Amino acid sequence: MLHRLILLVAVALAACSPAAPTPQYHASDNPQRLSDWGQLGLAGGELRLADGVVPYDLNTPLFTDYALKLRTIWMPDGQTATYREGEVLDFPVGTVITKTFYYPLADTPGQVARGDGHSLTRADGSLDLSQVRLIETRVLVHRETGWAALPYRWNAEQSEATLHRYGDVVPLTLVDTDGAQTPFNYVMPNVNQCASCHAPDSNTRLISPIGPKPRHLNRDFAYPEGSQNQLEHLVEVGYLTGAPAPADAPRNADWSDPMASLEDRARAYLDANCSHCHSPVGPADTSGLNLEPDIAHGPALGLCKLPIAAGSGTGDRRYDIVPGAPDQSILLFRMDNVEPDQMMPEVGRSTIHTEGIALIRAWIESLPGDCG
Repeated sequence: MLHRLILLVAVALAACSPAAPTPQYHASDNPQRLSDWGQLGLAGGELRLADGVVPYDLNTPLFTDYALKLRTIWMPDGQTATYREGEVLDFPVGTVITKTFYYPLADTPGQVARGDGHSLTRADGSLDLSQVRLIETRVLVHRETGWAALPYRWNAEQSEATLHRYGDVVPLTLVDTDGAQTPFNYVMPNVNQCASCHAPDSNTRLISPIGPKPRHLNRDFAYPEGSQNQLEHLVEVGYLTGAPAPADAPRNADWSDPMASLEDRARAYLDANCSHCHSPVGPADTSGLNLEPDIAHGPALGLCKLPIAAGSGTGDRRYDIVPGAPDQSILLFRMDNVEPDQMMPEVGRSTIHTEGIALIRAWIESLPGDCG
């Protein structure tokens, strides 16, 4: 009798509990609800990853108004990505990549605290919703016709995110570590704006992921089973083939790591924030400025290089980078700016990354030579 009662209680509890999400690949339709993708689920006041959805992080993440980011990869059964040394992993059709933007809650109700672009999730990828404010989740899906980018906005209850093809503006107040409050508008990109970053080849204009490159992924991650290199883990779970040992793969520095050299930190920061446009084939290829991490010091990297059609974005400065003189360098002027016709990157932020500015300032100050 007792056994039957326990069984009935268990069944009743199961009936009242939300079903575990099942990851889905939508080959052509664009679901209105994020939950229809089945990548993330809600249970017990937590945001959780579905089975088979793998979290990942980057050595140096792109700055987005101090938001934190939960990144995930999922592939259908039997599918795997192929390792490519200097490019994004070659993901198969059916791959779904998500990036959820959120903030830690500040002590003052209705305000948010600053994050560093990484994630506050537990090892299993779950996130305590009582401690954060979800803003948006961006979905990249690889279809037969190529990659598609879809932005989803979370509701105030944090119970669902809905498709916002035309983007959105989310007013927020950011609380600094010293208590200073900064109101700003978090801008969700529309579908077309996604291509301004996620079309890294100006010749094809095809959308692609940007973050999952070996040099960004080559780092340890705290999985439920223990810490492991992300490239090794992707191989182990069947999501990656052809990868070398981590020691033989490229690796960017963590821009905030005081143990790394100033050069490595600055180049990693410029790579993550700028090189998807400023490369030989990127949307900013006509600028002649290449901020990829392996470019030697010289005009291609901006040292003593005259700008091309920068207009008011020069700030009346003569060269992209003046060694030893950050306040004479166009690069720093554009980073330390929020005016639409002057700021860089042109989209993706509404605030200034104070710590990033300090890093690039110190790097330019350290560069030898002059432009005389």
